[in-house]
Amino acid sequence: MKGKIESGQLCTVEPVVPATLKVGDIVLCKVNGKHYLHLVKAIQGKRFQIGNNRGRINGWVGENGIFGKCTGIE
Repeated sequence: MKGKIESGQLCTVEPVVPATLKVGDIVLCKVNGKHYLHLVKAIQGKRFQIGNNRGRINGWVGENGIFGKCTGIE
């Protein structure tokens, strides 16, 4: 299975209000001190479960761990 975004692809990321996010959105987030583009897999109140397109779940982040939403991939 391929990723939705391949390494080196140019992406447009825009600020987002976390309350508007939904499962399946691609977000720029901070995980273990590093910044990644990940999928929102689940939402529980103000927490977001994030993971990749290959089935791996990376854990939960709060609203302050999400910096933007991917709005375009070239």
